[in-house]
Amino acid sequence: ATAATSIRVRRNPGHRVKSFLELATKVAELQFRNRDHVLLFRGQPGDYRNKKDNTTLKPTLFRPLKKGNPSSGTLIQRFETLKQAEQKLVLCYETAGFLGLNRLKRHRILRWAILQHYEVCSTPLLDVTASLRIAASFASLDHIGQAFIFVLGVPNLSGAITASAEAGLQIVRLSSVCPPSAIRPHIQEGYLLGEYPEMSAYEQKEQYSHYEIDFGRRLVAKFCFDPKSFWKRDTFPKVKKGDLYPSADDDRLYKLALDVKESINNTQG
Repeated sequence: ATAATSIRVRRNPGHRVKSFLELATKVAELQFRNRDHVLLFRGQPGDYRNKKDNTTLKPTLFRPLKKGNPSSGTLIQRFETLKQAEQKLVLCYETAGFLGLNRLKRHRILRWAILQHYEVCSTPLLDVTASLRIAASFASLDHIGQAFIFVLGVPNLSGAITASAEAGLQIVRLSSVCPPSAIRPHIQEGYLLGEYPEMSAYEQKEQYSHYEIDFGRRLVAKFCFDPKSFWKRDTFPKVKKGDLYPSADDDRLYKLALDVKESINNTQG
């Protein structure tokens, strides 16, 4: 088979698969052919494209509001909101008595990881998962029609945070950085991708072009499927929405994240 470039993968409509077993079989071959990389997955209900009609996988902080790239004013506001959310997160975390407070205070990317994963505010990180089934379940949520799985190649993972200067990438393993009472990261086998070094302020972002902060550049493969028929052929059931998103009663960190989000919204309001 001919090796595919990232640009070809991004422009392609996606390789159609009919069942989870077919998807898993094709990903197994991908892993074999890309043995120097670890494969991580992202499931989406759509294939979002940039102006050049390439798949774009940007962190929430850098995503456009409608068309085109976000303005400097929008980015400055988003970074300011992120900073406020970080401060509030540390305060709430300390009050709640969660394990790992010192690590949270020391490492900005850990604060970002929690804020992104629990959807408190926009961050420079992108949610992915090590579980193909979780990614396919996310792609199928509340969706009728076509769904997408994006396969990203990253350097070999080591510990809670993998930082690769060569690849210009940081990878956070959520289950290692969130306290044990946080259920969602464990169920979702969640990871977060970020630039290395960290893009902590608007002034630093200005040193990069928008295309450089797009994880679409790391795409190894793109699959599409119809959620209605995809899960019927298999002994692998879809993970239900209620299982993907444990309630605040079951996940104490989720409850804390809701408090942080409410506080930030009140401040801005």
